[in-house]
Amino acid sequence: MRTTFFTLVCIFFFTSARGQKANNKLDITALTGNFYIYTTYNEYQGSKTPAHGMYLVTKKGVVLFDTPWDTTQFQPLLDSIQKRHQKKVLFCLATHWHSDRTAGLEYYEQQGIKTYTTALTDQWSKKENAKRAANLIYRDTVFHFDEYSFETYYPGEGHTADNIVVWFGKEKILYGGCLIKGADAENLGFLGDGNTQAYVTTLLNVQKKYANPKHIIVSHANWKNNNSLKHSIELAKELKKAKD
Repeated sequence: MRTTFFTLVCIFFFTSARGQKANNKLDITALTGNFYIYTTYNEYQGSKTPAHGMYLVTKKGVVLFDTPWDTTQFQPLLDSIQKRHQKKVLFCLATHWHSDRTAGLEYYEQQGIKTYTTALTDQWSKKENAKRAANLIYRDTVFHFDEYSFETYYPGEGHTADNIVVWFGKEKILYGGCLIKGADAENLGFLGDGNTQAYVTTLLNVQKKYANPKHIIVSHANWKNNNSLKHSIELAKELKKAKD
């Protein structure tokens, strides 16, 4: 009898834990050192799809890369960061104009956070009525925050005409955004705003410039598998061949 009761209790808690995980709207996972991956979710083609962003905790405050896709999670992300690290977000950079990257820009600017995109992203955001940043980058740029530094790089058109990646040289972290797909991806995802002919060249530019990254962060798939860039290049080659 006691064994049966114990088994039922275990099943209840296991099922409850799985249900809570499935219903999460915001997840935060440690990457390495002071780097963290945050994940929000939205519906895409009838299924719940994750959107990964990243943040870096520095002595003065937090640097945020992209904004939540779920618009209900703009403030909960800030609150979670404050509770976990006792620091405020100071800076936010979006890596292309789609809403899974830019939706929270204007909200964060209103909270006193400095928001940035490239000038090219701003052109597209204005054209497509997407949210816009208050500050613009006009060329590949290196930013410094305390002991950390990172650079933005525009490798060419791919997922969108304006997609950039971010590179942390010391830590060898490549933040690929939506340009790089997961290592198990069957295709390059949404290409309605993409350039199927240039995609492979753009990815090869990234591979050539940033050799042997320790971590490659992708937007909508498992970011723990570092074969994502190589796999994306193969997918882009196949796509180009099919289009030729």
